[in-house]
Amino acid sequence: MSRASNIYRLGVKELWSLARDPIMLVLIAYSFTFQIYIAATGMPERLSKVPIAIVDEDDSPLSARITSALRPPEFMPPKRVSLSEVDALLDAGLYTFSLNIPPNFQRDVLEGRSPAIQLNVDATRMSQAFTGSSYIQQIVIGEINEFVQRYRGSTSPEVDLALRVRFNPALTQAWFGSLMEIINNVTMLSIVLAGAALIREREHGTIEHLLVMPVTPGEIMLSKIWSMGLVVLLATAFSLYFVVQRALNVPIEGSVALFLTIATLHLFATTSMGIFMATVARSMPQFGLLIMLILLPMQMLSGGMTPRESMPVIAQNIMLVAPTTHFVSAAQAILYRGAGFDVVWPQFIALTIIGLVFFAAALAHFRKSISQMS
Repeated sequence: MSRASNIYRLGVKELWSLARDPIMLVLIAYSFTFQIYIAATGMPERLSKVPIAIVDEDDSPLSARITSALRPPEFMPPKRVSLSEVDALLDAGLYTFSLNIPPNFQRDVLEGRSPAIQLNVDATRMSQAFTGSSYIQQIVIGEINEFVQRYRGSTSPEVDLALRVRFNPALTQAWFGSLMEIINNVTMLSIVLAGAALIREREHGTIEHLLVMPVTPGEIMLSKIWSMGLVVLLATAFSLYFVVQRALNVPIEGSVALFLTIATLHLFATTSMGIFMATVARSMPQFGLLIMLILLPMQMLSGGMTPRESMPVIAQNIMLVAPTTHFVSAAQAILYRGAGFDVVWPQFIALTIIGLVFFAAALAHFRKSISQMS
């Protein structure tokens, strides 16, 4: 009972210390409100107002038809320019695409000569370049086919493809972006808060006060884990309900309680990681550099940005020891596909084992650092 009381009271002390840190409070509030909203709505779901230039050296009904097909809202009204102006306009970044229609284009098309048409792309605008180039190709081919056939329409395919989109019928980007941002912020904030709590003790000199108190290193660690984990967990629940479900109208298919349960296991592992990193770092700037070295690869290779199956096998195997891999897999299954415990129990076991290993490693290194201080 005395150990539980120590852990509780030390955790309350951590909460009061966090309450007196306005920078951390702003970071938590921003990460689970505005950042979630921006991640969901910041990237457009389709092409929007892409600048395009047209070099029409044919000046025929077919070239005019192609030009008129490139219309808002996907594209800005096409700007007709001369061939000599194209390179300078692309170099200045004024246009993403430049479509060059050569002379006698319509005549060559009608005579079946397969003329070439040139599309210049500014690939530094990656999202517009990759999506827009294929979109323009479809528009040009479609307009040419309709012009040659003398009517609008398409031939009936021999096979009818019945498309059924599961879990996100409208392919809404906000559904994916908002939930994945919450998953990433749970990892980031838990590591930052736990590590900053220990470094704050060292910088303020209160760690020496703890060393003379009748508390063990394990109790000190557990107090920081439950207090900082509780803050992130409450912020996650708040963001899921008020930001994701209310402000963004994103449906949650599965059990929020089950998601928060596995998030608790994940927080146990990541807060232990944060404490371990804080014992290695000598100051807050060093701790920030360690976060960059560890957090970014964990998030990029966890399966949240790209499927793990598309990664090299060695990366897949290495990331099995990272808690983010199992947390992302379970969170996506619960929140997107409505999976129950019978589906995600392997991730529960994996996170439990990984959390215990990280906690043991952090505790051993924490004891070593305390013994060196004393």
